[in-house]
Amino acid sequence: MTTGQHPRPRSHRARRGRALLVLLALGAVALIVAVAVVVVPLLLPPGPRPLFQLPVACGETWQLGTYPGHDDYDVDLFPLEGEAWGRPVLASYGGTVTVAGVNGSIGGRTPENPDGPRGRGGGYWVKIDHGGRWETQYLHLLEPPMVEVGQRVEQGQQIGKLGSTGNSGAPHLHYEQRRGWEKVETYFDGAPSGITHDDREYTVKQTSNNCSG
Repeated sequence: MTTGQHPRPRSHRARRGRALLVLLALGAVALIVAVAVVVVPLLLPPGPRPLFQLPVACGETWQLGTYPGHDDYDVDLFPLEGEAWGRPVLASYGGTVTVAGVNGSIGGRTPENPDGPRGRGGGYWVKIDHGGRWETQYLHLLEPPMVEVGQRVEQGQQIGKLGSTGNSGAPHLHYEQRRGWEKVETYFDGAPSGITHDDREYTVKQTSNNCSG
């Protein structure tokens, strides 16, 4: 019995099968390359520590501190003179912005209403990749950051304004330095800050040498 249709040649089916295998192989290779591009840099050892500077204006003296429950190596910065609200927050070293937005929620603390409701987390914040698996973070900014993700910034460039967004009790800058996967003691102008563990309250005064912006 015939159906009136010619059977499809086997060679045609074989060619389609080989083409499908080639496409699958190319897709697998592309996936491996994409994963390698992301993962391999994370597995490399961190590079030398950049010469980080205080993230505030050249010549100003600020109080750096921590307290129990603040978390190891976290630093809060408060100006010793003048109005805190709106003070320029500067990049402590050159790099590429990887985060510029909101961490948690903003809350309602402003210069006009300093006792307004607290938000959650870091509020407006910025994260900068400095290469060599080093990065810095800047939290509780007053307003949306003055930089964008992917933007290249130079040391001393203003990235935001000091504020009290997020879970913050008063206008200040929460600052962190990270090496690879871990947070580390902050160094400024090549010297350790002395802020390590949060088992006790500790403060120190430092003068900014962030003078190249």
